[in-house]
Order: sequence, then C-alpha cells, then structure tokens
Amino acid sequence: MRTDTGHPQALEDWNQTAVDYPKDRCVHELVEAQAERAPEALAAVFNSASLTYRQLNDRANQLAHHLQSLGVGPDTLVAICMERSLDMLVGLLGILKAGGAYVPLDPAYPLERLAFMVRDSGAPVLLTQQPLRDQLQLDPSGCRILCLDADRATIAAGPTRNPASRARPDHLAYVIYTSGTTGEPKGVELRHQGLLNLIFWHRNTYQVRPDDKATHLAGVGFDASVWELWPYLTAGACLHLPDEETRLVAEKLRDWLVAREITLSFVPTPVAEKLVALAWPGKVALRALLTGGDRLTCQVSPWLPFPLINHYGPTESTVVATCAAVELESGDGQAPPIGRPIANTQVYLLDEARRPVPIGSTGEIYIGGDGLARGYHHRPELTAEKFISHPFSGEPGDRLFKTGDLARVLPTGTIDFVGRNDDQVKIRGNRVELGEIEVVLGRHPGVWAAVVKAVEDGVGEKRLAAYVTIHPPIPSVNDLREYLKDRLPEYMVPAAIVMMDEFPLTPNGKIDRAALPAPAGGTTLQADGDPLTEVEETVAKIVAALLGLDHVDAQANFFDLGGHSLLATQLIARVRDEFGVDLPLLKVFESPTISDLSAEIEQMLVAEIEAMSDEEIQRSLDGPA
Repeated sequence: MRTDTGHPQALEDWNQTAVDYPKDRCVHELVEAQAERAPEALAAVFNSASLTYRQLNDRANQLAHHLQSLGVGPDTLVAICMERSLDMLVGLLGILKAGGAYVPLDPAYPLERLAFMVRDSGAPVLLTQQPLRDQLQLDPSGCRILCLDADRATIAAGPTRNPASRARPDHLAYVIYTSGTTGEPKGVELRHQGLLNLIFWHRNTYQVRPDDKATHLAGVGFDASVWELWPYLTAGACLHLPDEETRLVAEKLRDWLVAREITLSFVPTPVAEKLVALAWPGKVALRALLTGGDRLTCQVSPWLPFPLINHYGPTESTVVATCAAVELESGDGQAPPIGRPIANTQVYLLDEARRPVPIGSTGEIYIGGDGLARGYHHRPELTAEKFISHPFSGEPGDRLFKTGDLARVLPTGTIDFVGRNDDQVKIRGNRVELGEIEVVLGRHPGVWAAVVKAVEDGVGEKRLAAYVTIHPPIPSVNDLREYLKDRLPEYMVPAAIVMMDEFPLTPNGKIDRAALPAPAGGTTLQADGDPLTEVEETVAKIVAALLGLDHVDAQANFFDLGGHSLLATQLIARVRDEFGVDLPLLKVFESPTISDLSAEIEQMLVAEIEAMSDEEIQRSLDGPA
C-alpha cells in the first residue's frame, strides 16, 4: 500500500517510534540519584586514579556552587577546554549542576579557532587546566578563566550539597561547534530533553546496568563524547578512560578492552573497522561494539565474539538518529545500512520538492523528533533554513532538520546511506565543510582563490586536496600548509595543495571541480639530497605505500604528506613487521620525517643488539638450524 505521495506505507510505520521516558528531570539530577543510591560505587577510572559516585558528585557540587556565584544559570554557556580526564568529568557535571550548558573545546584545535568559539559562544566562564592555559595562551577577553587544578582550593571551599538548579528539560545542556560554510564553525544548541531521549533509548537498547564497564574514547569536541558519558553515569555504570596511545592503536585497544573486561564501548568508525578485523579471544566481556561518525564499509566475521552496531546521526539530532546491527560477511561487497530510527525519532527521505521518495529511490534525509537541536547559536537565518516546519505532522511547532545527506530505503525497510548533496564530507570521522577551508585559505595574502575537494588516495582513503590561484607575495606550499595549521584542526588541513594559473570552468562559467587535476602521486622535497640509508629506504617505502605515493625522500614529513594518527598506528605495525621493534606512537609525532624515524629505529636496533648475549648474537648470525 502506498500513500498518495508514492511513499510506501511501510515507511510511515517505520516512524511509529514513540516510547515513554522521564521528561521532567535534567541529566545531572539523574547522576545525583545514582550518587545517593550507591555512593561508593566507582563512577570513572583513568590509569591508576578513580572517582566514586560520591566523590564525583561532591566535587561537581563544589564547582557548581562556585559557578553559580559567578552568575551561571539556565542557558548560560560555559566553555570547557580540557584533556580527557577525571577532572574533565567533574567540570562537565559541575556546569550542568549549576544550571548551565557546556561548550566543549578540543585542546588540539588551533588557538585562533578556540578563541573564536569562546567569543562566539559568549561564555562568561572558561574551565581549563593551568598547563593548557599556559600552553594555549587561553586569555579571551570578557571571559573569566577558572583552572580546576590551580584554583582547586577556592573551588573546594564550597559546599558539597547538591545545588538548587533552575534548569528544566527545555534548557540547553551543551553546545557543540561543527564545521561551517562561512569559514567559521557554528554552534549547535542541544537541550536536556533531547539528551534524555538519547540516554533512555541507549540504556534500554543496550540494557545498561550498574555493573557495566563502558569506555570514553572520543575527543571532547566530538559529539559522540556526549553519548559515551551520560547514559552510563545516569545508570550507575563505571567509565574507563584509556590513554592516548591505547585509544588510537587497534591492537592495544583490543588488549585493553579485554583486560579491563569492558562490556560496552563506542569506537569511531575508522578504528572500529580495524578492531573487528583483528583476532579476538573466544570469550570476552564485551556485549557490543558501537560505532558511528563515518560511513562504515566493513562486514563482520562469524567468529567475532560480539555484535558490531552501526549508528548514524548529525550533531543537530543529539548524536544518534538511526542504528542497525552489522550483518555477518555476505561477500556482496555492500556497505552496511544505517538502520531504522531510534526511539521518538522520525526519518523521512524527500525529493527536491520535499515529497517522500519510493523504496529504492534516493532522497535527502530529514530528521524529526525529540532529539532535534534548538538551532544554531546566534544564527537565526541558518536555523530557519535548516530546521523547517514539519510537513507531515499536525502538531504546532514540530520541525524537521534538513541534513544534506542522501539515502535510499532497501526492500528490508532499512536505510542505506548514499552520500552528501553538498560540499560537506567526512574525514576520519570528522564532519568537514569544504567551504570553510576555502574561506580560510582564501584569506592568505598570496592566495587569489581556493577550491577544496575530497579525493581518494592510492590506498582507498578519503583525503583533502586544495587548489589555489596565487598572486604576489607568492607563497610556497609549505607556507600555505603552516598558515592552515595555525587556523584549522589537523584533520581539516589538506594533504595536497596544488597551485594553478587558473581554474577550469564549466560552460556556464562556474569552476569545474570534476576537471581539477589529480594531486601528484609522489613528492620530492629534497631531490638533490644525500642518498637514503638502507633503513631510510625501507621506511620511505613503508610510508609511500601507506599514503599511496610513488616515492618519498629522507626529509619528507609523514604528516605533511597526509599522514594522521590512525595511519601512524599502521606505520608502527609495519615497522614492527619489518624491523622487529615496537616504535612508540609518540616518536612518530616527535620525529615525523623519514630521516628522524629511521634514526629512532636504528637506535632501537642497536639497543637490542647491545642487550643480547654473545650466544644470542651468534645464533642470530647463524640463522635457523
């Protein structure tokens, strides 16, 4: 049966997702209830440090009272720039308890971007730590800076009782900044009600219990971190935070998940695909591995001892809008679907006239329901453009969010993600507006115009390529790359920058992006330099193969060539296979050139030989018997 629009009745049934959940409380009140119910239960563990629910609640209360004395209340935005840590959890909960909404700032972002977010949010208070304040020179005008370490004595002087909070479910819980087409990020305003819907859907779907051990891996500026925290802290479960190297290296993360007996874990898509390809013990505590943030391309082996669950959702719909368990390997090469709408969420696939499309046809994803954001911070025009009146609802005020994502419905009734209908792309799980990079690059005094697009490299990864026309003062490629590094996060800096006399044009005078040349496959940063040593030659071949390049030389920088943290873990694995040494991840960041990496490997090889006995050395020279 079809409706008069041609939309299958099955899709109308699909949006019958109403489920009751508590709508009269705020998130921090649910954490307070857990602290009262089981005060000595562990709330979070990081390395050898931990917090009980009593300790977490008491410290957050002291902070909340102090924030209230500074004027923080409902819908007051409080910026927080901290590394993943137990202090960060105290900071986030303390902001909510004060009645405010937190604005997470990733310390890895450039200073200029961080400063813009603080200015744009209008946050009267910034929570941070003294080392970060010193390192990032965080001194935005008009914003009071509070360091949870240096100001600990002042904060701890406050009472430990739960503060009175005037926040209600319709007030803001947090504001996440995402990439924007104007060259500046835009803040998405999310309410407690949407977060409550996510929390109770997650707790019901994954049967979260107080004895669960969950993980917090995502960067604080990624909205998945919201999803990692609050469903577990409101259920009395324990959060485990791995160190930086563990969360990035698939083998180490697997071993850590097994050793810690983690029961539920979210892992961003690129790492999840590596994790499920590894060998696992036959029996593990992990009940489900959750993923999302990028298009999942893998299927799973029947020997994987837990299910892999794929999730989809924009920041504007409180992290998750749809989900589906990934099926076992079928050999058809198809990417797993993104599933069906979660509780109290509606998903429509509409054509350009905003009419539902039939099964099998491609349409743009529009999302409605309790998870929708209030809108964009200080951007009423953009809010009106993206959050439209709900054409299929009779309820006044109901809206749909226009995602810009394309999908189709499979005969099974699940949604199959197709791609984007604009210039927004996903790079290593991060949402990137190509227009933002173009605007920033175009501000360089030597750039006349800039175009950025995503291209497939030689190993099937999506990378950014920038094309520029220039004028005096003529910049070098390295000048432009350093300029971008100072203004954009690492994942938004193009792996290749191509200088052109002029851009190819379509017949109607627009830039023909399809006709832009492919970036050169190789690089020669020191064409006339010294010849490579044997170790350098091997490392250069490893790097070239990882990055899909023809060749690299001794002074080539792994990250300038398009490398990133996930590829760095693959580099370490290949170095281990080739040389038999475990190169620390930190060394790749500290010594990113082929020459410096090779020197590190040579030192490790020499150290191993020096530690060997004469008999061991002789046996290694003799080879196998």
